[in-house]
Amino acid sequence: QVQLVESGGGLVQAGGSLRLSCAASGRTFSSYAMGWFRQAPGKAREFVAAISWSGIRTYYTDSVKGRFTISRDNTKNTAYLQMNSLKPTDTAVYYCAASLLKYSTSTLQSEYNYWGQGTQVTVSS
Repeated sequence: QVQLVESGGGLVQAGGSLRLSCAASGRTFSSYAMGWFRQAPGKAREFVAAISWSGIRTYYTDSVKGRFTISRDNTKNTAYLQMNSLKPTDTAVYYCAASLLKYSTSTLQSEYNYWGQGTQVTVSS
């Protein structure tokens, strides 16, 4: 069973940066595609970014393109979300997720099999 643990969240001023990490416990981490989702208060959980098992294919929601970068280091069993030029609208709980569809960069929550507990990102004005 894969366990995912996010870290790196916190409070940052608008325009600042944070890097989220998602550490996976499974020895077959490289077999999974990884995604990041977020959920703001009063809103539905939404897709943020995804990366294939190889790290070659990536996909971003339009609102974060050019600001966020998803990456992974399979030797460390860790996925990352580098967030630059943060906006107050980025405030949310951020979740990482793993998909058995390792070649995909799915935006659908239903495509992901394992989820982390979430980490809070708060961007102040």
